Amino acid sequence: MGIEGATDWRAEAASALSWWRDAGVDVLVEDEPRDWTARPAATAQPDAPSRPVPAGPEPEAPLPATIEAFLDWRYGASAPEAVIGEPIAPAEGDVAAPLMIVTDLPEFDGAPPALLDGAAGKLFDRILAAIGQSRDSIYLVPLCASRPITGQVPRDLEDKLGEILRHHIALAAPARLLLLGQATSRAVLGTDAARNTEGLTPFNYSGGKCDVVAIRHPRFLLNKPAAKADAWKDLQLLIGGQSL
Repeated sequence: MGIEGATDWRAEAASALSWWRDAGVDVLVEDEPRDWTARPAATAQPDAPSRPVPAGPEPEAPLPATIEAFLDWRYGASAPEAVIGEPIAPAEGDVAAPLMIVTDLPEFDGAPPALLDGAAGKLFDRILAAIGQSRDSIYLVPLCASRPITGQVPRDLEDKLGEILRHHIALAAPARLLLLGQATSRAVLGTDAARNTEGLTPFNYSGGKCDVVAIRHPRFLLNKPAAKADAWKDLQLLIGGQSL
């Protein structure tokens, strides 16, 4: 192996100085000592803009606590059925009557829609006469006070309307309750009228209780006359042993 050639230290030093100058080093020492092993201090970051916290849904106002205030609200512009955009049919009869009857929604045999009108209404009137009642002696209320073009209680409103109906029953405090049709039976008893085989059923509400009978709606009975016999048996349970 050959001997390495002599190094030109002057050229090496000039090259190093040139590199440091290009890197921005222009002094050999500073006035203040520096700890080259210390980590650089963290620079303060500007405060990030705070994001607004989305507000949760506002709690619903409690339902009116008196029957007078409730009826003003129930059939007014703030009723849940107002979104349907059809006329509202309010409750009929005597709010203090011992027998409260619930239908699903208004008929549409005339204008404006009314509760149990037309052919279904005529059959209903005959049912009332058979149990010794009339429209003046009962309290007739709708589960849904407006009739959609579908002719059915809107599914998306069923739970809310059921809650409102149960509150309505508690305020009216009837002695007995007659439910017409499957929708009203589900809203109060949680079962369809066709599956309600227990006849007279107790229903507990805030402040009291009443006996309930659920039968097919007069509309159904018009189309299925054979079902009238079962309806009549249940109606006898409704009036049996107690004058209304």
